[in-house]
Amino acid sequence: MNRTDRATGRVEFEQMLLSRYLHLNKGRERSPGGVLDRSAYILLSRVRVEGPMSIGQLGEAFGLDASTLNRQTAAAVRAGLVERIPDPDGGMARKFRITKEGARQLEQERARIIAGLDRVMADWPEADIAAFAEFLRRFNSGIERIHGLPWPRPRAAVPPA
Repeated sequence: MNRTDRATGRVEFEQMLLSRYLHLNKGRERSPGGVLDRSAYILLSRVRVEGPMSIGQLGEAFGLDASTLNRQTAAAVRAGLVERIPDPDGGMARKFRITKEGARQLEQERARIIAGLDRVMADWPEADIAAFAEFLRRFNSGIERIHGLPWPRPRAAVPPA
């Protein structure tokens, strides 16, 4: 059987289309006052779940180098999305904590994204949406396992065992 004829070949094709659609939508449907860029959205999402994190912890979590993270966190600090604080556990490294404004913008962006997903899946039964979410969780968990970069999930997003 040809690799492209296997089910994983169909997944590859649909994943390619999904990434295309995400790229096409970039810059559209922006909320008034600006929308978080992708790096800020991901940074805030991780700090929201994990709590305050240092550059080193962020580097381990994202698999990114310190210079990239320094640029991203500096932009987030300038935008008032995160603030640098002393390590609450008494460590030497300063940590980044989400601000009230960062939490507000994160929730605004999440609501905008969820509203878009609601439009796309408007005719889907709730059970299909839940199954799709579980398949995406399993898919992402497989990627995380291979790369050794697990992503913590909020308790509400984790299905009961």
